[in-house]
Amino acid sequence: MGERQYVYIHFAVKIIKPMKNKILVIEDNEQNLYLVSFILQAHGHEVFEAQNGHTGIELADKLVPDLILLDIQLPVMDGYAVARNLRQNPKLTGVPIVAITSYAMVGDKEQTLAAGCTGYIEKPINPDTFMTEIESFL
Repeated sequence: MGERQYVYIHFAVKIIKPMKNKILVIEDNEQNLYLVSFILQAHGHEVFEAQNGHTGIELADKLVPDLILLDIQLPVMDGYAVARNLRQNPKLTGVPIVAITSYAMVGDKEQTLAAGCTGYIEKPINPDTFMTEIESFL
């Protein structure tokens, strides 16, 4: 009988780390948007960006993200109006909305929560503690 021949096949498998969560960031300031997106992406999250409330509302409806980060000081439609609008969408009922804002006066936090936000993070964000704060909402 003939000799057995063995064929060894060697192949490389590229392991792709799955994204942890879809996060929508609604922020008009490019520097703030870049910083927040950079930190989130560095921690494996998939980030979607909107620079105004109208675009943010449309994206939220389309994507149904795991978390929405919302600036309160937006042009045309402020963050309070955006939050109220998002809360009227049944698809987004369980999606946390976290205000990221420089509004830090007495009553500002309560106003964001009354508009429908789940949480509140003051600007400027602290890059060292930001992910711990965000992960508490996921």
